[in-house]
Amino acid sequence: MERPITVGVDGSPGSLAAADWAAVEATRRGLPLRLVHAWITEPLYVPPTPDETAARALLDRVARDLVERHPAPPDIATEVITDVATNGLIHAAAGAEMLVLGTRGHGALVGFLLGSVGLPVIAHARRPVVLVRASATERAPGEESEEPDEIVVGVKDAGPAAQALLDFAFTAAMARGATVRAVRAWGTPSLFSAEVPGSLEENAGAARDLETVEGRVLTEVLAPWRERFPGARVIEHPGYGNAAETLLSAAAPRGALVVVGRRVHRRTLGMRIGPVTHAALHHARSPVAVVPYHGENDDDG
Repeated sequence: MERPITVGVDGSPGSLAAADWAAVEATRRGLPLRLVHAWITEPLYVPPTPDETAARALLDRVARDLVERHPAPPDIATEVITDVATNGLIHAAAGAEMLVLGTRGHGALVGFLLGSVGLPVIAHARRPVVLVRASATERAPGEESEEPDEIVVGVKDAGPAAQALLDFAFTAAMARGATVRAVRAWGTPSLFSAEVPGSLEENAGAARDLETVEGRVLTEVLAPWRERFPGARVIEHPGYGNAAETLLSAAAPRGALVVVGRRVHRRTLGMRIGPVTHAALHHARSPVAVVPYHGENDDDG
């Protein structure tokens, strides 16, 4: 049974942009679209009184708008979730191909403000979560462009993290005819510049050797995915410097989607998502997909 692309809808500009993005993505992948609404108020003492009529009217209105705006809309279903937003969306994500959430921009041009719902959902969902800014726009399927879009994916580890992220990135790229740009940063992070510091330039041979090693690791990690997706366009993007800065710089020109990872921890408490993921969520211009993965010795518990 196909997993739907699920969108959390609350009527805000961000959630409407998320629904638009998800409708295009569902059409590309031939998947159904599921619009869900949970009660946005997170109760401190007394649970809010649900207004089921208003919730269903909101979902119906968004569904109608999507059908009117998209020439080939996906199959759309709606569901009212009688729960607070955080719990409801985490449970909704469990049966989805991905969960798509909207958020308002941080500043005039870039980034996200996650708020009290987005961060805990990202931190605890066991399926990929995509964050879409309120001002996000994207070409429809079949719309031509001089330059292909790029799916920019951060490859930090060569193990389980890379497999989960590359699976998501290559699948997204093939669905839209985009290029995969695989980014791997190496070396000591710099607070001020992406240039190789003088201490490494003094030992240029060692620096070149390390760059060769890191580049070879990236090539080896990508090899199975090139075989699995022989028609995929792939750009290897190794670079010295801070991982978050390198990823964001690589995504700035043509990145249509940034793919980052979040390790699934056994403990259910906490909001740890990692510094690179945190930076991408707050500063990327494009939608950001956060893909959960298990480490070598992790389990589902």
